[in-house]
Amino acid sequence: MMNLPNLLTLFRIFIIPIFVLLALLDMQSTCFGVPVKNILLCALFALAGITDYFDGYLARKLNVSSPFGAFLDPVADKLIVAVALIIIAVDNPQSLIIVLCTIIIICREITISALREWMASLGRRNSVAVSWIGKWKTTFQMGAIGCLLFKSHFFGLPIFLIGEIGLIIAAALTLYSMVDYLILAYQSEKNHHKES
Repeated sequence: MMNLPNLLTLFRIFIIPIFVLLALLDMQSTCFGVPVKNILLCALFALAGITDYFDGYLARKLNVSSPFGAFLDPVADKLIVAVALIIIAVDNPQSLIIVLCTIIIICREITISALREWMASLGRRNSVAVSWIGKWKTTFQMGAIGCLLFKSHFFGLPIFLIGEIGLIIAAALTLYSMVDYLILAYQSEKNHHKES
């Protein structure tokens, strides 16, 4: 069970306390005008994103996929994303956009996790498998969070604004994919009753 892909997944969970501690530290030092704390937070989140890609890739490549890994991977993803969004929202309470998007994304993740658990208990987990919309949502979400953690302008680019726009797109895709999943689950349940 403790193969390399699963260890990479566990790594994402284990860095969460470090991530939170770093966010709480009062660091005043800068590097090229950018707060070192922002750089470290962004780098740590990017590292989590990289391990997310490689744990799935290695599990398929090494043929070591397991039920434990399939369970743990989305849990690790949701935890690191939720923690990062909460940190960003707490750091920017004046931004209604960030606060609302954070609430939407976290509530969606809880809803879909519960939905998948329910469908799995009925033996129809594949009825709510990850769609292309969910993958695009994840892409925008991860990029937006990285930008919002970095926060500062970089070579004249308004990184924070880019992050806000990305988060709005991610939240919109989040709502769309949630409705899509709920419709699929409803249709699956309806078809199941017809077959019964």
